[in-house]
Amino acid sequence: MNQSPAASPHAIVIGAGIVGLAVAEKLQSQGMRVTLLEREAVAAGASRGNAGAFAFSDILPLASPGMIKKAFRWLIDPLGPFAVVAADLPWTLPWLLRFLCASRPSRVKRSIQAQSDLMQLAKQAMHDLVARTGLAGMIRSDGALHLYESLAAYRADQANWTLRAAHGIAFERYEGEALHRFQPGLSRHFRVGLFVPAWQTVSNPADFCQAIHYYLGNQGVETRYAEVEGLSGVAGGAEVRLASGERLRADYVVLAAGPWSAELAAPLGDAIPLIGERGYNTSFPREALELRRMLIFCDHGFVVTPLDDAIRVGGASEIARLDRPPNYRRSTAMVRKAQQFLPGLKTDQGEPWMGSRPAIPDTLPVIGRSRVSENIIYAFGHGHLGLTQSAATGQLVSELINGLPTSVDLTPFRPDRF
Repeated sequence: MNQSPAASPHAIVIGAGIVGLAVAEKLQSQGMRVTLLEREAVAAGASRGNAGAFAFSDILPLASPGMIKKAFRWLIDPLGPFAVVAADLPWTLPWLLRFLCASRPSRVKRSIQAQSDLMQLAKQAMHDLVARTGLAGMIRSDGALHLYESLAAYRADQANWTLRAAHGIAFERYEGEALHRFQPGLSRHFRVGLFVPAWQTVSNPADFCQAIHYYLGNQGVETRYAEVEGLSGVAGGAEVRLASGERLRADYVVLAAGPWSAELAAPLGDAIPLIGERGYNTSFPREALELRRMLIFCDHGFVVTPLDDAIRVGGASEIARLDRPPNYRRSTAMVRKAQQFLPGLKTDQGEPWMGSRPAIPDTLPVIGRSRVSENIIYAFGHGHLGLTQSAATGQLVSELINGLPTSVDLTPFRPDRF
């Protein structure tokens, strides 16, 4: 776009989590005038406390036959990796039923292909975002080690690694003593490890978001802190209605408000099955463990990540209402397991946290135009992969706005697919 600032199209991006920030950065880089709207604070939710991974190899949907088998086993344990709060079933049961339907083999095959396509775009798009913003120093390329306690556990998951290989994802296998030489300090219970060299992490996800936001401010992007009450299409653009009564107009509005997006999309006629899938973690001082790479405990649903200033033990999926108070016993349960698996971990100064990931039953985000207006674009529902897929989402939104062919087929991500 070679337009003067006064003539540049104006976009309002709702949500200053990592997806909203990446969308704003991409649109601003193309010469658009951008306003960020955030009701709380930059990276206030899952963008602040996540595991900090660019999980470009994570192409397998949570909704899959293998995951369903694990989930039923885990549900027996109220503090296990996957839990459903029984008191909240009147609100969450429709989502859970859709999750089961999305686990059919034919649906899973389509989801894997869509996720793989999006991940291929995500790698390049994130590289470009980091180059534009000058944040390469915040990216680490130390890989990730997926761990199994037995050969039987690995073999039960072997089909998934075959799928990854078929989609061009490289990995190395370590077994027995070779595993413990590769990853010192690991409990002797672990027998097999699959190392993904291309896996990347950020120095700290909250700091990464703040650095993008600071960059955007220097580029003229305005951030306003206000609660959005509603959206509507208007002639030649879209309108945002704030809780204060103020109305803001723009050429385009991008809805990237995480788990709160569905309530703003519903009055527009888009009934999108979105919940806040709650994740927990505990962050310890960096000296709590000598660790170079992310460790993924495949049968236990949690990871340990070395950040610049912390060791973060986190994961789990809890299906509950957004307004339910956190159950930090889940954090404690993960830390106890981490102590067993990493005997050298010092856990006397941990800080627990809970955040809600915006989750769609088929594990694919919603990226596309609203039902009522082509000028209102949805960009939410990335679940565990918001950081990973944020820059790709920004690129796809920019292509929609500019009327360009999209880099990947958006059919699997359509808002009206449900």
